[in-house]
Amino acid sequence: MNKPIKITDILTSKLKSRLRRKPYEHKGHSGKVLLIGGDKGKSGALLLAGKASLYGGAGWTTLIMFDEASAHLAEEQPELMVNFEGDLDSSNFLDEMNPDVIAIGPGLGMSSKASKWVKQSLLSNKPVILDADALNIIAKNKALLSILQKRDSESIITPHPGEAGSLLGLNSKTIQEDRVKATGLLINLTSSIVILKGMGTLIGSKKNPLQQCVYGNPGMATGGMGDVLTGFIAAIAAQGGRHSLDLWESALLSVQLHAMASDTLKDHGTGPIGMTPSELIQSMRQTLNT
Repeated sequence: MNKPIKITDILTSKLKSRLRRKPYEHKGHSGKVLLIGGDKGKSGALLLAGKASLYGGAGWTTLIMFDEASAHLAEEQPELMVNFEGDLDSSNFLDEMNPDVIAIGPGLGMSSKASKWVKQSLLSNKPVILDADALNIIAKNKALLSILQKRDSESIITPHPGEAGSLLGLNSKTIQEDRVKATGLLINLTSSIVILKGMGTLIGSKKNPLQQCVYGNPGMATGGMGDVLTGFIAAIAAQGGRHSLDLWESALLSVQLHAMASDTLKDHGTGPIGMTPSELIQSMRQTLNT
């Protein structure tokens, strides 16, 4: 692939301006987000993604939580609509809810029921964001990879170097040695918009030139930051359908604002050491609105 292009502040401002709310808008203009994951011991990942979706402006945010015992943890954020996975039929629920965007992976786990939801998400006609264990499941299942490759609707994958290595059959060191090459390989393998996370996050697709985010700092090297990004991308993409942002532009804007918000926290003394995903979510909302 060619050398990446820096995502400019001018482009960021232009894309962000399209999300400005008109006086007549209602929650339907902001879209429905469905987030799937939160297995036992990992529910925090899904809750962080859900909160990021709310603070990112989604009109509705629905969670499918795999761990029933953790569902009560969402009580502190009553705006989240939480469903226990064991009560649902995957194909019927997706049809009935009719979300604008599906994001699957935060805290998902590697169970057979997790694989079932990955498959149903891929078979839907909705934009799908794949993160964390959703990527690890696909890396181990050629049939699911084939479905991903042949989707009519667009997809985003958000691997860190380890997940990228699993998909490509390489180790993370090899990924890091040539991140541009790895991004190109992931694009060709998955036919998706690829967000290769890390210092200088890369965003690429078959239809667009490779882009790079130059914001961000080591405070982002904390568990949960990727879950926050997933929820935020879903929220921006859900709004984008009615605000002239396509999925590629939603990915660019989300990555940029995620990193810029982290730098704002650092510049005000909240990090890099000890910066938390929950703090970042609030900073992201402020960055989105200013």
